[in-house]
Amino acid sequence: MNPDNPAQKRDSHWLDKIPWRIAPIAVLLAFLPFSPQPHLIEKIDFLFSGTLTKPLDIFDLFMHGLPITLILFKGVHHLLRGQS
Repeated sequence: MNPDNPAQKRDSHWLDKIPWRIAPIAVLLAFLPFSPQPHLIEKIDFLFSGTLTKPLDIFDLFMHGLPITLILFKGVHHLLRGQS
């Protein structure tokens, strides 16, 4: 892909603009704090048990889950487009 080509710039997907170097940060944020149980795992348990009702818990699910979700979407998009 030639970054100087205006047609290719226009066809760029917004997921392509997210740098891969944030992947370790996204994984770390998904699993912090490590003890006693990662927040994301705890909030997903709350979600499936129906007890995710506090605004702070919903915010925690969003904050800990969004970065890893974006990286996963970027990976799927990357595989489907066949880019290197």
